[in-house]
Amino acid sequence: MAPDWQEWHEPYDRPGSYLDARLACVQARLGAAIDECAPGPIRILSLCAGQGRDVIGVLADHPRSSDVSARLVELDPASVGWARAAIADRRLTGVEVIEGDASTTDAAIGAVPAEIVLLCGIFGNISDGDIRRIVGLAPMLCAPGAVVLWTRHRNEPDLTPAIRSWFGASGFDEMGFDAPDHFRFGVGANRLATDPVALQPDLRLFTFTGDGSGTGA
Repeated sequence: MAPDWQEWHEPYDRPGSYLDARLACVQARLGAAIDECAPGPIRILSLCAGQGRDVIGVLADHPRSSDVSARLVELDPASVGWARAAIADRRLTGVEVIEGDASTTDAAIGAVPAEIVLLCGIFGNISDGDIRRIVGLAPMLCAPGAVVLWTRHRNEPDLTPAIRSWFGASGFDEMGFDAPDHFRFGVGANRLATDPVALQPDLRLFTFTGDGSGTGA
């Protein structure tokens, strides 16, 4: 049975919850990444964006929101509807939500190279091999010096040390890694330190295997 993604998102509205705490970390990293972008247009790509609370929440108040063109890609229709309503309410004309499959490079066509790429809520719902695959292919999504933000739970066996090393092997420098003692999640921020790679269309990035039960994906 398909998960009820709206029910899954409910903890975001409970202050102090796991997801509320993780969202705060992601938003802080995203706001800082926008602050550090050079003057001019900023492209943001968020894959498996859910309700888009990370991007929408930051852009609603950020002084450079008018510089941003963002694409949020999400398969769940109810989450897409929630995100579009939130975008309209905040008049974020530079943000689009695509209802579709984020697991192939086709989802990024027309939205890359991006200055900021969000891979949040993905790594806890795909195989270890696919995590390594998408990390290795991430330079295809990036502009020079782009920042990639990602999340993963730290339940045993904790894969985050390996993920951090895979980013390094794929040409990214680590800007920071948030791992609060009271919650078992990790939020990573990595900057591309090598040349970007041209996007190849119709290339599979990962296969989604999660059922929504892996809190802190």
